[in-house]
Amino acid sequence: MFSAQTVIRDLKNIRQQAPLVHNITNFVVMNLTANALLSIGASPVMAHAVEEVEEMVGLASALVINIGTLSRHWVEAMDKAVRAAEKKRIPVVLDPVGAGATSFRTNTARHLLDTGPVAIIRGNGSEILALVDSGARTKGVDSLQGPEAAVEAGRELSLRYGCAVSISGPADIIIRNGETIRIENGHPLMPRVTGLGCTASALTGAFAAVNSDTLEAAAGAMAVMGICGELAAEQARGPASFELHFLDWLHLVGEKEIKERLRTGA
Repeated sequence: MFSAQTVIRDLKNIRQQAPLVHNITNFVVMNLTANALLSIGASPVMAHAVEEVEEMVGLASALVINIGTLSRHWVEAMDKAVRAAEKKRIPVVLDPVGAGATSFRTNTARHLLDTGPVAIIRGNGSEILALVDSGARTKGVDSLQGPEAAVEAGRELSLRYGCAVSISGPADIIIRNGETIRIENGHPLMPRVTGLGCTASALTGAFAAVNSDTLEAAAGAMAVMGICGELAAEQARGPASFELHFLDWLHLVGEKEIKERLRTGA
């Protein structure tokens, strides 16, 4: 059963094992997500060239696919990487950034889900809805829907693809088949820093690298995100200093903070 001890164990394993997390992600967030992975104790690599993605996947413990800044060549690289991850049997985390905003984004996310097994889909409410409902819309890459509205779509995706679905919002909802975990940590400053959703996906890759239970891995990543967000907000004056303190807390967070602060529900 998911608990503070689950998160503490997985965090300890990330710091001991330093799993290599291969990210094919977007230009906007590369620096932040790499620093977040380093701060928590994982080892990041950002490689999207078609010529090397398969080889790089061969070295990795998890693959994170983020469609934030798409192009035809990136889609080809993502396709190759997902197929290589299936051969190596490492977990794939898909972040369908902006699905629902354009048909290119929505169709690319759906294509990747059909390319090979995805362990965890992590997105906001609008993105999750768009993967199921072609009429669902997204405001650029921002959600027009809270996580509650996307729960049924999340369940459908989980059953269809045999994966966990992590829906971010004021409360994060993680679904796998009939199981649900709510993470009720976080702070209103978090959406004011670009790339924190993408950071959640990168950290989900790190947790999935050390825990084969996809529901627990996804929930653990969101728990650490939310707790570190709360701690950072207590020291921050605004979004810029929040980002600084957030990275510090990813490095510092431990058993005490997780036991004291974790708030979950079903």
